[in-house]
Amino acid sequence: MVRAQMVEAFGDDAYTGGYSVITTLDSDGQTFANNALRKALDDYDRRHGYRGPLSSLTTLDDLSVEVMDSALTGYPTVGALVPGIVVQTEEKKARVYLGDSNTIALDWDAISWARPYIDEDKRGNKPAKVDDVIKQGDVIYVKPSEEGKWQLSQVPKVSGAIIALNPADGAILSLVGSYDFFQSKFNRAVQSKRQPGSGFKPVLYTAGLEEGFTPASTINDAPIVFEDDSMQGGAWRPENYSSKFFGPTRLRQALYKSRNLVSVRLLDAIGVPVARSMAQRFGFSLDEVPNNLTIALGSGTTVPLRMSSAYAVFANGGFRVKPYLIDEVRTINGELALKANPFVVCKECLLSGEIIKQPPENTALMMPMSQYIKPEDSDQDMEGPHEVRLADRILSPQLHYQISSILRDVVKRGTGRKAMKLGRNDLAGKTGTTNEQRDAWFNGFNPDLVTTAWVGFDDQTTLGRRETGGRAALPMWISYMEKALKGKPQHALVQPDAMVTIKIDPVTGLALAPGQTGGIFETFRKELVPDIGVQGSSTSDNASPSQSSADSDLIENLF
Repeated sequence: MVRAQMVEAFGDDAYTGGYSVITTLDSDGQTFANNALRKALDDYDRRHGYRGPLSSLTTLDDLSVEVMDSALTGYPTVGALVPGIVVQTEEKKARVYLGDSNTIALDWDAISWARPYIDEDKRGNKPAKVDDVIKQGDVIYVKPSEEGKWQLSQVPKVSGAIIALNPADGAILSLVGSYDFFQSKFNRAVQSKRQPGSGFKPVLYTAGLEEGFTPASTINDAPIVFEDDSMQGGAWRPENYSSKFFGPTRLRQALYKSRNLVSVRLLDAIGVPVARSMAQRFGFSLDEVPNNLTIALGSGTTVPLRMSSAYAVFANGGFRVKPYLIDEVRTINGELALKANPFVVCKECLLSGEIIKQPPENTALMMPMSQYIKPEDSDQDMEGPHEVRLADRILSPQLHYQISSILRDVVKRGTGRKAMKLGRNDLAGKTGTTNEQRDAWFNGFNPDLVTTAWVGFDDQTTLGRRETGGRAALPMWISYMEKALKGKPQHALVQPDAMVTIKIDPVTGLALAPGQTGGIFETFRKELVPDIGVQGSSTSDNASPSQSSADSDLIENLF
């Protein structure tokens, strides 16, 4: 990525000019990201079974060091995976030759996981002995465990990506686009366009909140059908992942539980153009956001880095920043040739500031090299301070507070609750799972760091049953964030002015009258505080900002 940007800036002179490039990457964080991605893909691979040895030597009676060393030259080390040849097996253990006269032992715990792979949803029987899995002469991969023992392993066929940004200015802190660069140079972090699935829903819900809905607005989670000649049978029948329906649901609960039908009804109520316009404010281009209701379920396509930059808006208080990778470039003489000039969040503006609603002028994935400071374009001292470019605020402080509060609930009580193992109260995010589990995502953040984790097959085949974002991608995110945030202070979500917290009926979303017992707290913009309702009654078909009216068009679409 650096090479491509240097050629963009300097042409062929980038190769011969003797430049030094300082990136934004954090070296420890890059190691954390590599390890987190590899562990997540290894764990996925193990869940789906063992595909067998790479090959088997035919000269079993001549396993000399020379023969084995020659055979191993055809198998590269991949990540932490080391090729080896099985030289001895017993009922519950094996010995493996790794080359250069080095032999290691595998115990039964290192082998017993290897049920035969059948397909992404099926595995064969548990092995009873070592010879059920590997035999003398087999060429296999092994890897060291955290405990210092060796494990039988294999190169995952599944792919992944992980990106971490500084949400204050978009600096890329970590980026990994494959299991091993020397195995695959295809950079999935910036080159693989995938469906974001439910990871797009926070953008939609942000649009709904801006249009007058509240976190307490109730929308019916019930079957719905739309006429669509492009669909089989001439109709589109969206469903929840569980294939169940839960009736009237508050928007807060619908997002942290990722209810698809509520999302579709919300989009139908506010209109597709409104949602697409909001997506543009987050940095998506219109060709990434289809012009139909399926975007409620994340049917567009985009790259993982775009998802990270979009979620930076939620992390940084509502400002749009542009990712960048190169911090500065120096000449062979040590003089500054280029200096990054990113858009930065105005810390003093977090609880105020003018809102910019127009689409971004530039939808490029990263900050263009043309926006870097150059000596010939600047009358400022290149080595000294330069004029700061403030990022556009695209969400009001009140709107940002509401959507960020809901995204914190995704971690505290929703589809991302596994992340609570980190013991932090400032984590937020959203899982994403696409049709037939082709893509698994977790986009998450705290105010210091925004990270996207993605898992999927390059040929877009299914990951298998139950391989959701919370199972396949979230562990990668947790593994990275656990190390990247270690020792960092936690951040409270500060409530801005012009907001009111009251008790509501969790069934209707309406305010409780003085003296009524029970209820839950919810925070509203002052102008959208709900009316007092009859406790326990339901406005089940409500799909409008008003708590007491129903959307007739949606009712007509019910089965």
